[in-house]
Amino acid sequence: MLCEQCHTRPATVHFTKIVGGEKTEYHLCETCAKEKGNVFAKAAQAFDFNHLLSGLLNMESSPGFAAPQPTTQRCDVCGLSYNQFTQTGRFGCPHCYDSFSSRLEPLLRRIQNNGQHSGKVPGKAGEQVKRKKTLDHLRAELQQAVAAEQFERAAELRDEIRGLEQSHGQ
Repeated sequence: MLCEQCHTRPATVHFTKIVGGEKTEYHLCETCAKEKGNVFAKAAQAFDFNHLLSGLLNMESSPGFAAPQPTTQRCDVCGLSYNQFTQTGRFGCPHCYDSFSSRLEPLLRRIQNNGQHSGKVPGKAGEQVKRKKTLDHLRAELQQAVAAEQFERAAELRDEIRGLEQSHGQ
């Protein structure tokens, strides 16, 4: 794809702007993007990820949200308070994840609709990742079916798992 402005160099900077529900996309080369830099810089300043995360973290102060622990909670290793975390959107050390886990779990469930991060699957190497996720899901479903004594469903799942494993030489 060529730059939309100079039509000579390849477009390496892609910028999408949505204002009032109207979407505008820019595909520029690095040189033309630098010339329009002030326009993009103002738009980038309008969005601050840490500010967004801080707003989500402060949802605990919303009506109907029960905070599991007092706001004076601190990390035992670095001393970062939960309030400091909500203001900056950053942890002080890896141990903060454990220290604030009781508050992070509900937050992650709201953001991702799941307590486990699923991420994106890369396009080229994605087939193997997708197959592994499918197999993991089927195996978990098989365990649930066996636990619930749904043996016909369990047999179907077992056969489906075997079919996937054999078709991909696992």
